[in-house]
Amino acid sequence: MHKPIPPRRDFRHLELRRQRAARLFAAGKLSLAEVARELQVSRQSVSRWYAEWKKGGSDALRAAGRAGRKRKLSRQQLQQVERALRQGARAHGFATDLWTLPRVAIVIERLTGVHYHPGHVWKILRALDGSLQRPAKQARERKPEKVRR
Repeated sequence: MHKPIPPRRDFRHLELRRQRAARLFAAGKLSLAEVARELQVSRQSVSRWYAEWKKGGSDALRAAGRAGRKRKLSRQQLQQVERALRQGARAHGFATDLWTLPRVAIVIERLTGVHYHPGHVWKILRALDGSLQRPAKQARERKPEKVRR
């Protein structure tokens, strides 16, 4: 059974909610608990927002920008990696044309100088709209003419 993937946070919506809280703070008509109920958030969040609002006003409740770590590879580097992968693994000195995560990690490091653990390379492939491909399993001794019969 698959575990459902949680939706990504809508940072714009979260900022709008904090700005709405700032307007309610400025009006001064509601307690913090009432603001929490109105916005359907925890009292702890409202309390934290209120402290920030008192220090810096509505600007203090603006979005902080993107969440998480910045990418190691630029868009140009990603395009360079994508072009290299489309050339095939043999073009990069591998014995077969099968791309594996360690092979992709090696090519990324050769081209960009950025080291990725092979277990994390799938994130790069996902950014390139790559998908998991497995070669069809066929016996090496397979004789096509016998199969046709």
